Amino acid sequence: MEFNIKQGSLATIKTGCLVVGISEAKSLSGPAAELDKACNGQISAAVKQGDISGKAGQSLMLFGLPGISAQRLLLLGTGKDEPLSDRAYRKLVQKLSATLKDGGAADALLTLPSVAVKDRDLYSRTRLLVETLRESLYQFDQFKSQKASKPKLKKCLLWSANKAEADQLAKAISHGQAISDGTDLTRTLGNQPGNICTPSHLAKEARALAKAHKELEVEVLEEKDMKALGMGSLLSVSAGSAEPAKLIRFSYQGGKAKDKPHMLVGKGITFDTGGISLKPGLNMDEMKYDMCGAATVFGVVKAVVSLKLPINLVCLVAAAENMPSGTATKPGDIVTSMSGQTIEILNTDAEGRLVLCDALTYAERFKPASVVDIATLTGACIVALGSNVSGLMGNNEALVQKLLDAGKQADDRAWELPLYDEYQEQLDSPFADIANIGGPKAGTITAGCFLSRFTKAYPWAHLDIAGTAWISGGKDKGATGRPVPMLVQYLLDQAKA
Repeated sequence: MEFNIKQGSLATIKTGCLVVGISEAKSLSGPAAELDKACNGQISAAVKQGDISGKAGQSLMLFGLPGISAQRLLLLGTGKDEPLSDRAYRKLVQKLSATLKDGGAADALLTLPSVAVKDRDLYSRTRLLVETLRESLYQFDQFKSQKASKPKLKKCLLWSANKAEADQLAKAISHGQAISDGTDLTRTLGNQPGNICTPSHLAKEARALAKAHKELEVEVLEEKDMKALGMGSLLSVSAGSAEPAKLIRFSYQGGKAKDKPHMLVGKGITFDTGGISLKPGLNMDEMKYDMCGAATVFGVVKAVVSLKLPINLVCLVAAAENMPSGTATKPGDIVTSMSGQTIEILNTDAEGRLVLCDALTYAERFKPASVVDIATLTGACIVALGSNVSGLMGNNEALVQKLLDAGKQADDRAWELPLYDEYQEQLDSPFADIANIGGPKAGTITAGCFLSRFTKAYPWAHLDIAGTAWISGGKDKGATGRPVPMLVQYLLDQAKA
């Protein structure tokens, strides 16, 4: 989708469809009032006749209005005459997308950035508009013999009343498009099946991304490299699979050479059977999404290099497949992590933390300013928080707060969970330094506690995206691309700082 900015009198701009919001207020205001005057009151007449009341989500398409150059005028109800919530605004844009996608216009002129949204300025609500439109137009038909029909709508123009507004709109479009491009990549990688999207495939995609962006450097560590580094925990996960594990490193040098890098670490379990602790068969197909933390890293990297952010960024993807076989790790086995800590593996289905802990130890060599790991780590997080917000924990309150703020700004929110010492005790093992599970209580928190044992050298935060990374079940299931918007916003904030 192409986005551009258009200035001038709304009535004289030629477009396939002109989109205007109207509220439930008794009188028209803003762009609607301006256009009503140009067409001799036909908009207010439609309201008076009851064709549209301005109720949220209502729409009315008018054709060939006198005094208006647009072929069509789409009126969208915005509800009560007060600022919308983020959710109400998103629903409005989704309604707009559904109408335009199935309509006959190839281009549309939108005045929706002028609609007030609570606690959002012009830039912020315009970016939300761009991202929501792009999200609703995403299609994944890579493996369908009959491809989905492409929407006729190719171009959206955003109306600007003046030059100052145009500058804010341009910035919002630039950021929104880059975030959406990254989100689309994350969704596509997540939606690919496990027989295609293997650790080797992720390594290939990483090299392709680096080839497309000269600012990006990629290194792929093979199993022999990881063995030499002592990554016994990570390699214990791939032990039962014919697919070799990969540790992928992205490096982007957008800041000064002396600046410490920010780091992202993504869990990349490209398929998770649970290993010897085999999962139930029902919905196991969705375990292809267990690499959405890794997919998030790819999407964020794509957005950052597109925006050319003035920061240094290092990203790690710990990629492996968790399978049962004669060589698979067994419950009760003890492995030695790169940190030297020994781990008693009580459940081979708690494998994400086993690949992450070695990657987090490896991160120390980059002397990072901050480290954020992203993982579809625990079903317990879905029980606790559902699919609306991601779980967040960390050892640095300032870092945690920055992520919470970024999530709110991006409308991709997280909720902080505690990492109290009492929870650490649940990981005690009589045979090793640490057990890989902490029992049935507080599973999300004890998983975070496990990771915290390997992150004492730097500010660290953990995002559990098990509930937010994909939509489960039915014909609408698929990867969401979260939390790419939150993390890009976080890095935008660091670049600004």
